[in-house]
Amino acid sequence: MGRGAALLGCLVFLAGCGSGEENTTLGMEALKALDYEKAIENFELARAAGESGKALARAEGIAYMGMTQYNMAALCFLEALGYSDGWVEEVDYDINFYLAAAYTKEGRLQEAEEVYCAILDMQPANADALFLRGNARMGLDNYTGAREDFDKVIAMDGKNFDRLIQIYEVLHSYGYKEVGQTYLRAAMDAGGEQMSAYDKGRMYYYLEEYQSAYLALEAAKDQGGAEASLYLGKSYEATGDYNYAASVYNNYLAKDTSDARIYNQLGLCELARGDYHAALAAFQAGMQIEGNDVMQSLLFNEAVAYEYLHDYRQASVLMESYLKTYPDDQVARREYEFLSTR
Repeated sequence: MGRGAALLGCLVFLAGCGSGEENTTLGMEALKALDYEKAIENFELARAAGESGKALARAEGIAYMGMTQYNMAALCFLEALGYSDGWVEEVDYDINFYLAAAYTKEGRLQEAEEVYCAILDMQPANADALFLRGNARMGLDNYTGAREDFDKVIAMDGKNFDRLIQIYEVLHSYGYKEVGQTYLRAAMDAGGEQMSAYDKGRMYYYLEEYQSAYLALEAAKDQGGAEASLYLGKSYEATGDYNYAASVYNNYLAKDTSDARIYNQLGLCELARGDYHAALAAFQAGMQIEGNDVMQSLLFNEAVAYEYLHDYRQASVLMESYLKTYPDDQVARREYEFLSTR
Protein backbone atom coordinates (compact mmCIF):
# COMPACT_ATOMS: atom_id res chain seq x y z
CA MET A 1 0.00 0.00 0.00
CA GLY A 2 1.45 3.43 -1.04
CA ARG A 3 1.76 6.56 1.08
CA GLY A 4 -1.66 7.86 -0.01
CA ALA A 5 -3.48 4.64 0.78
CA ALA A 6 -1.64 4.34 4.09
CA LEU A 7 -2.81 7.76 5.26
CA LEU A 8 -6.29 7.45 3.83
CA GLY A 9 -6.76 4.14 5.63
CA CYS A 10 -4.60 4.56 8.74
CA LEU A 11 -5.37 1.99 11.44
CA VAL A 12 -6.56 2.95 14.92
CA PHE A 13 -7.69 0.53 17.66
CA LEU A 14 -11.41 1.01 18.39
CA ALA A 15 -13.95 -0.40 20.82
CA GLY A 16 -16.59 -2.75 19.49
CA CYS A 17 -19.95 -1.53 18.23
CA GLY A 18 -22.99 -1.47 20.43
CA SER A 19 -26.30 -3.02 19.55
CA GLY A 20 -28.09 0.31 19.01
CA GLU A 21 -27.28 3.71 17.64
CA GLU A 22 -29.95 5.87 19.27
CA ASN A 23 -27.54 8.39 20.76
CA THR A 24 -25.61 8.62 17.50
CA THR A 25 -28.87 9.44 15.70
CA LEU A 26 -29.73 12.14 18.24
CA GLY A 27 -26.25 13.57 17.88
CA MET A 28 -26.60 13.66 14.11
CA GLU A 29 -29.88 15.56 14.46
CA ALA A 30 -28.23 18.11 16.78
CA LEU A 31 -25.32 18.43 14.36
CA LYS A 32 -27.72 19.16 11.51
CA ALA A 33 -29.26 21.90 13.67
CA LEU A 34 -25.75 23.32 14.31
CA ASP A 35 -26.14 22.64 18.04
CA TYR A 36 -22.59 21.39 18.43
CA GLU A 37 -22.55 21.13 22.21
CA LYS A 38 -25.70 19.00 22.23
CA ALA A 39 -24.25 16.89 19.44
CA ILE A 40 -21.11 16.20 21.47
CA GLU A 41 -23.19 15.30 24.52
CA ASN A 42 -25.08 12.71 22.51
CA PHE A 43 -21.96 11.36 20.86
CA GLU A 44 -20.33 10.92 24.29
CA LEU A 45 -23.44 9.02 25.43
CA ALA A 46 -23.16 6.94 22.26
CA ARG A 47 -19.60 5.96 23.12
CA ALA A 48 -20.57 5.14 26.70
CA ALA A 49 -23.31 2.90 25.34
CA GLY A 50 -20.85 1.08 23.11
CA GLU A 51 -21.87 2.74 19.89
CA SER A 52 -19.00 3.35 17.49
CA GLY A 53 -18.12 3.44 13.83
CA LYS A 54 -16.79 5.63 11.07
CA ALA A 55 -19.95 7.74 10.81
CA LEU A 56 -19.94 8.47 14.56
CA ALA A 57 -16.27 9.49 14.64
CA ARG A 58 -16.66 11.63 11.52
CA ALA A 59 -19.74 13.40 12.89
CA GLU A 60 -18.03 13.94 16.23
CA GLY A 61 -15.09 15.53 14.42
CA ILE A 62 -17.41 17.89 12.55
CA ALA A 63 -19.06 18.88 15.84
CA TYR A 64 -15.66 19.66 17.38
CA MET A 65 -14.85 21.71 14.27
CA GLY A 66 -18.00 23.72 14.92
CA MET A 67 -16.85 24.29 18.50
CA THR A 68 -13.39 25.34 17.18
CA GLN A 69 -11.75 22.49 19.10
CA TYR A 70 -9.60 21.58 16.15
CA ASN A 71 -7.19 19.20 17.90
CA MET A 72 -10.11 17.08 19.14
CA ALA A 73 -11.63 17.24 15.66
CA ALA A 74 -8.42 15.95 14.09
CA LEU A 75 -8.28 13.05 16.53
CA CYS A 76 -11.85 12.08 15.65
CA PHE A 77 -11.15 12.21 11.91
CA LEU A 78 -8.06 10.05 12.39
CA GLU A 79 -10.19 7.60 14.35
CA ALA A 80 -12.77 7.56 11.57
CA LEU A 81 -10.07 6.73 9.05
CA GLY A 82 -9.02 3.88 11.29
CA TYR A 83 -12.19 2.02 10.36
CA SER A 84 -10.95 1.64 6.77
CA ASP A 85 -10.05 -1.91 5.82
CA GLY A 86 -7.52 -1.06 3.13
CA TRP A 87 -10.16 -0.18 0.53
CA VAL A 88 -10.40 3.58 0.03
CA GLU A 89 -14.01 4.74 -0.22
CA GLU A 90 -15.38 8.16 -1.17
CA VAL A 91 -16.12 8.92 2.46
CA ASP A 92 -12.41 8.45 3.24
CA TYR A 93 -11.55 11.31 0.91
CA ASP A 94 -14.25 13.41 2.57
CA ILE A 95 -12.81 12.67 6.01
CA ASN A 96 -9.30 13.53 4.85
CA PHE A 97 -10.49 16.90 3.59
CA TYR A 98 -12.02 17.53 7.02
CA LEU A 99 -8.78 16.39 8.67
CA ALA A 100 -6.72 18.79 6.57
CA ALA A 101 -9.15 21.60 7.39
CA ALA A 102 -8.75 20.89 11.11
CA TYR A 103 -4.97 20.95 10.77
CA THR A 104 -5.18 24.21 8.83
CA LYS A 105 -7.41 25.86 11.43
CA GLU A 106 -4.96 24.80 14.13
CA GLY A 107 -2.04 26.23 12.18
CA ARG A 108 -0.55 22.79 11.46
CA LEU A 109 -0.03 23.58 7.79
CA GLN A 110 2.73 21.04 7.22
CA GLU A 111 0.40 18.24 8.33
CA ALA A 112 -2.40 19.68 6.21
CA GLU A 113 -0.12 19.66 3.18
CA GLU A 114 0.77 16.02 3.85
CA VAL A 115 -2.90 15.07 3.87
CA TYR A 116 -3.48 16.80 0.53
CA CYS A 117 -0.39 15.03 -0.85
CA ALA A 118 -1.89 11.71 0.26
CA ILE A 119 -5.16 12.50 -1.50
CA LEU A 120 -3.29 13.50 -4.64
CA ASP A 121 -1.25 10.29 -4.56
CA MET A 122 -4.55 8.48 -5.00
CA GLN A 123 -6.33 11.09 -7.14
CA PRO A 124 -3.73 13.17 -9.02
CA ALA A 125 -6.41 15.16 -10.85
CA ASN A 126 -8.37 16.18 -7.73
CA ALA A 127 -8.65 19.92 -8.36
CA ASP A 128 -9.94 20.68 -4.85
CA ALA A 129 -6.92 18.97 -3.26
CA LEU A 130 -4.54 20.80 -5.59
CA PHE A 131 -6.11 24.16 -4.84
CA LEU A 132 -6.13 23.57 -1.08
CA ARG A 133 -2.57 22.27 -1.10
CA GLY A 134 -1.63 25.48 -2.88
CA ASN A 135 -3.31 27.39 -0.04
CA ALA A 136 -1.33 25.43 2.55
CA ARG A 137 1.90 25.96 0.66
CA MET A 138 1.33 29.71 0.56
CA GLY A 139 0.99 29.59 4.34
CA LEU A 140 4.26 27.65 4.51
CA ASP A 141 6.03 30.31 2.40
CA ASN A 142 6.37 27.81 -0.43
CA TYR A 143 5.34 30.24 -3.16
CA THR A 144 6.89 28.17 -5.96
CA GLY A 145 5.04 25.02 -4.89
CA ALA A 146 1.78 26.93 -4.52
CA ARG A 147 2.10 28.41 -8.00
CA GLU A 148 2.72 24.94 -9.41
CA ASP A 149 -0.50 23.71 -7.81
CA PHE A 150 -2.50 26.72 -8.99
CA ASP A 151 -1.10 26.38 -12.52
CA LYS A 152 -2.18 22.74 -12.60
CA VAL A 153 -5.69 23.64 -11.44
CA ILE A 154 -6.03 26.29 -14.13
CA ALA A 155 -4.61 23.99 -16.82
CA MET A 156 -7.25 21.41 -15.91
CA ASP A 157 -10.12 23.86 -16.45
CA GLY A 158 -9.17 27.34 -17.56
CA LYS A 159 -12.84 28.34 -17.83
CA ASN A 160 -13.63 27.64 -14.20
CA PHE A 161 -13.75 31.34 -13.34
CA ASP A 162 -15.05 30.71 -9.81
CA ARG A 163 -11.90 28.76 -8.98
CA LEU A 164 -9.75 31.32 -10.80
CA ILE A 165 -11.16 34.05 -8.58
CA GLN A 166 -10.49 31.92 -5.51
CA ILE A 167 -6.85 31.59 -6.58
CA TYR A 168 -6.66 35.35 -7.07
CA GLU A 169 -8.08 35.95 -3.59
CA VAL A 170 -5.54 33.60 -1.99
CA LEU A 171 -2.64 35.25 -3.79
CA HIS A 172 -3.99 38.70 -2.90
CA SER A 173 -4.27 37.77 0.78
CA TYR A 174 -0.57 36.82 0.83
CA GLY A 175 0.57 40.00 -0.90
CA TYR A 176 0.67 38.72 -4.49
CA LYS A 177 -2.26 40.68 -5.89
CA GLU A 178 -0.48 41.51 -9.14
CA VAL A 179 0.30 37.83 -9.73
CA GLY A 180 -3.35 36.96 -9.19
CA GLN A 181 -4.40 39.68 -11.61
CA THR A 182 -2.04 38.21 -14.19
CA TYR A 183 -4.11 35.02 -14.05
CA LEU A 184 -7.30 37.04 -14.53
CA ARG A 185 -5.94 38.94 -17.53
CA ALA A 186 -4.73 35.70 -19.11
CA ALA A 187 -8.22 34.24 -18.71
CA MET A 188 -9.77 37.28 -20.36
CA ASP A 189 -7.31 37.13 -23.24
CA ALA A 190 -8.02 33.42 -23.73
CA GLY A 191 -11.78 33.88 -23.43
CA GLY A 192 -12.05 36.58 -26.06
CA GLU A 193 -15.51 37.27 -27.44
CA GLN A 194 -16.78 33.94 -26.12
CA MET A 195 -16.53 35.13 -22.50
CA SER A 196 -19.91 36.22 -21.16
CA ALA A 197 -20.56 39.80 -20.06
CA TYR A 198 -21.01 38.52 -16.52
CA ASP A 199 -17.63 36.81 -16.44
CA LYS A 200 -15.95 39.82 -18.03
CA GLY A 201 -17.60 42.05 -15.47
CA ARG A 202 -16.35 40.16 -12.47
CA MET A 203 -12.86 39.83 -13.98
CA TYR A 204 -12.81 43.62 -14.39
CA TYR A 205 -14.04 43.98 -10.80
CA TYR A 206 -11.05 42.07 -9.39
CA LEU A 207 -8.74 43.88 -11.80
CA GLU A 208 -10.08 47.07 -10.11
CA GLU A 209 -11.28 48.43 -13.46
CA TYR A 210 -14.65 49.34 -12.00
CA GLN A 211 -16.08 51.38 -14.86
CA SER A 212 -15.47 48.52 -17.29
CA ALA A 213 -16.89 46.18 -14.65
CA TYR A 214 -20.20 47.92 -14.20
CA LEU A 215 -20.62 48.52 -17.93
CA ALA A 216 -20.27 44.78 -18.54
CA LEU A 217 -22.42 43.84 -15.56
CA GLU A 218 -25.22 46.26 -16.52
CA ALA A 219 -25.50 44.24 -19.73
CA ALA A 220 -25.48 40.98 -17.77
CA LYS A 221 -27.74 41.76 -14.82
CA ASP A 222 -30.92 40.44 -16.47
CA GLN A 223 -29.28 37.09 -17.25
CA GLY A 224 -26.80 36.74 -14.38
CA GLY A 225 -29.24 36.62 -11.48
CA ALA A 226 -28.16 37.53 -7.96
CA GLU A 227 -24.45 37.12 -8.68
CA ALA A 228 -24.50 39.72 -11.47
CA SER A 229 -26.40 42.18 -9.30
CA LEU A 230 -24.00 41.62 -6.41
CA TYR A 231 -20.95 42.34 -8.54
CA LEU A 232 -22.70 45.28 -10.22
CA GLY A 233 -23.58 46.87 -6.88
CA LYS A 234 -20.12 46.22 -5.44
CA SER A 235 -18.53 47.81 -8.52
CA TYR A 236 -20.50 51.00 -7.89
CA GLU A 237 -19.64 50.80 -4.18
CA ALA A 238 -15.96 50.61 -5.10
CA THR A 239 -16.30 53.96 -6.89
CA GLY A 240 -18.03 55.48 -3.86
CA ASP A 241 -21.47 55.61 -5.49
CA TYR A 242 -23.40 53.97 -2.64
CA ASN A 243 -26.70 55.53 -3.72
CA TYR A 244 -26.69 53.78 -7.08
CA ALA A 245 -25.36 50.58 -5.51
CA ALA A 246 -28.29 50.56 -3.08
CA SER A 247 -30.70 51.04 -5.98
CA VAL A 248 -29.16 48.00 -7.72
CA TYR A 249 -29.80 45.84 -4.67
CA ASN A 250 -33.30 47.22 -4.07
CA ASN A 251 -34.26 46.74 -7.72
CA TYR A 252 -33.18 43.11 -7.51
CA LEU A 253 -35.13 42.57 -4.28
CA ALA A 254 -38.24 44.08 -5.88
CA LYS A 255 -38.22 41.03 -8.17
CA ASP A 256 -36.69 38.32 -5.96
CA THR A 257 -36.48 38.29 -2.16
CA SER A 258 -34.95 34.83 -1.82
CA ASP A 259 -31.22 35.65 -1.76
CA ALA A 260 -29.81 36.59 1.63
CA ARG A 261 -26.55 37.78 0.07
CA ILE A 262 -28.37 40.69 -1.57
CA TYR A 263 -29.88 41.72 1.77
CA ASN A 264 -26.47 41.47 3.43
CA GLN A 265 -24.76 43.61 0.80
CA LEU A 266 -27.63 46.11 0.86
CA GLY A 267 -27.21 46.37 4.62
CA LEU A 268 -23.48 47.04 4.27
CA CYS A 269 -24.24 49.66 1.64
CA GLU A 270 -26.77 51.35 3.96
CA LEU A 271 -24.17 51.36 6.74
CA ALA A 272 -21.81 53.18 4.40
CA ARG A 273 -24.59 55.66 3.55
CA GLY A 274 -25.28 56.24 7.24
CA ASP A 275 -28.84 54.90 7.20
CA TYR A 276 -28.43 52.52 10.12
CA HIS A 277 -32.13 51.71 10.52
CA ALA A 278 -32.31 50.64 6.87
CA ALA A 279 -29.13 48.61 7.33
CA LEU A 280 -30.58 46.81 10.36
CA ALA A 281 -33.80 46.06 8.48
CA ALA A 282 -31.83 44.60 5.57
CA PHE A 283 -29.73 42.33 7.79
CA GLN A 284 -32.78 41.10 9.69
CA ALA A 285 -34.70 40.45 6.48
CA GLY A 286 -31.81 38.33 5.21
CA MET A 287 -31.79 36.35 8.46
CA GLN A 288 -35.37 35.25 7.79
CA ILE A 289 -34.30 33.27 4.73
CA GLU A 290 -33.81 29.68 5.86
CA GLY A 291 -30.70 27.77 4.90
CA ASN A 292 -28.80 30.80 3.65
CA ASP A 293 -25.00 30.61 3.55
CA VAL A 294 -24.27 34.12 4.87
CA MET A 295 -25.90 33.79 8.29
CA GLN A 296 -22.61 34.38 10.08
CA SER A 297 -22.12 37.70 8.29
CA LEU A 298 -25.73 38.69 8.88
CA LEU A 299 -25.53 37.97 12.61
CA PHE A 300 -22.29 39.93 12.98
CA ASN A 301 -23.57 42.84 10.90
CA GLU A 302 -26.84 42.98 12.85
CA ALA A 303 -24.84 43.57 16.04
CA VAL A 304 -22.74 46.22 14.28
CA ALA A 305 -25.90 48.01 13.12
CA TYR A 306 -27.15 48.22 16.71
CA GLU A 307 -23.76 49.61 17.70
CA TYR A 308 -24.05 52.35 15.06
CA LEU A 309 -27.53 53.09 16.44
CA HIS A 310 -25.87 53.53 19.88
CA ASP A 311 -27.87 50.65 21.32
CA TYR A 312 -24.75 49.22 22.92
CA ARG A 313 -26.61 46.90 25.26
CA GLN A 314 -28.39 45.08 22.43
CA ALA A 315 -25.22 45.08 20.33
CA SER A 316 -23.31 43.49 23.23
CA VAL A 317 -25.98 40.84 23.78
CA LEU A 318 -26.00 39.93 20.10
CA MET A 319 -22.21 39.84 19.84
CA GLU A 320 -22.01 37.58 22.91
CA SER A 321 -24.53 35.22 21.30
CA TYR A 322 -22.61 35.35 18.02
CA LEU A 323 -19.38 34.36 19.75
CA LYS A 324 -21.01 31.28 21.25
CA THR A 325 -21.53 30.00 17.72
CA TYR A 326 -18.36 31.44 16.15
CA PRO A 327 -15.84 31.57 19.02
CA ASP A 328 -12.75 31.85 16.83
CA ASP A 329 -13.77 35.16 15.24
CA GLN A 330 -11.13 37.45 16.72
CA VAL A 331 -12.61 40.60 15.16
CA ALA A 332 -15.91 39.87 16.86
CA ARG A 333 -14.16 39.13 20.14
CA ARG A 334 -12.42 42.51 20.08
CA GLU A 335 -15.72 44.17 19.21
CA TYR A 336 -17.42 42.45 22.12
CA GLU A 337 -14.70 43.57 24.52
CA PHE A 338 -15.23 47.15 23.30
CA LEU A 339 -19.02 46.92 23.66
CA SER A 340 -18.69 45.49 27.16
CA THR A 341 -17.07 48.74 28.29
CA ARG A 342 -19.79 51.01 26.94
